[in-house]
Amino acid sequence: MANPLLVGFGLHLKKLRLEKGLSQEQLGLIAELDRTYISGIERGVRNVSLTNIFRIAKALDVQASELFQSEAISHD
Repeated sequence: MANPLLVGFGLHLKKLRLEKGLSQEQLGLIAELDRTYISGIERGVRNVSLTNIFRIAKALDVQASELFQSEAISHD
């Protein structure tokens, strides 16, 4: 069963990525992460590390905290 926190984080990441007009491959290249890793995060099957959260935020040109600012991420 998927973790709702991971799923919510992944959905928000995907939204931000698409708003920037980036493919998973492009985001992966900029963040120096594999496309399949980005895909796993977006599907909620990867528990992304703090280091990689900062890499992704930098690649998206947003503050790391913005990756957590979504109604999709349940804090229950």
